[in-house]
Amino acid sequence: MAAKLGFYFDQTACNGCKACQIACKDKHDTPLGVNWRRVVEYTGGSWQQDGDTFTPNVFSYYTSISCNHCENPICVQVCPTTAMSQDADGVVTVDPGKCVGCRYCEWACPYSAPQFNADLGYMTKCDLCSDYRATGQNPACVDACPSRALDWGPIDELREKYGDIQAVAPLPDPSITNPHLVVTPHRDAQPWNNPSGEIANREEV
Repeated sequence: MAAKLGFYFDQTACNGCKACQIACKDKHDTPLGVNWRRVVEYTGGSWQQDGDTFTPNVFSYYTSISCNHCENPICVQVCPTTAMSQDADGVVTVDPGKCVGCRYCEWACPYSAPQFNADLGYMTKCDLCSDYRATGQNPACVDACPSRALDWGPIDELREKYGDIQAVAPLPDPSITNPHLVVTPHRDAQPWNNPSGEIANREEV
């Protein structure tokens, strides 16, 4: 049985440079508005006043996210044409010959991983750089990160090495799809179910 693959993200090392996002976009030549990997800035907090003294209790951090090739990919479940499927190694892919562009997968995925390419007329998404993996290379996003905040491999090995945290705010409830993702949280990271912050770069993601 093939090992199920996934991603690791070290949030403590990410400075929001978006090199991973740019490398993905460049490699796959996706059009404007189609970003298989995105970097989200999450900010929030408050100020406490004690007389004339104001003490900040604020936070801001980044999350690099793409398709998580989930254990229970809801995109595959809702696809009416079986265009979305999951390989033996857990990687979720799109068959353009079957896809009719209905976008059900896009609406269902809590990570917005499948994205409609209007130029092509069908859904597209991260396939964990299958062509690179076939020749022993890392996915483009992993090698592009200057602070080495990204890693990939068998999800069981990633969990053994880095832990089992699957989500921090603003990522969704991990029980929805059981993502093949491990996160080392930023020191100020909020729980996934804490709505105290907001996405600062919403127009980008």
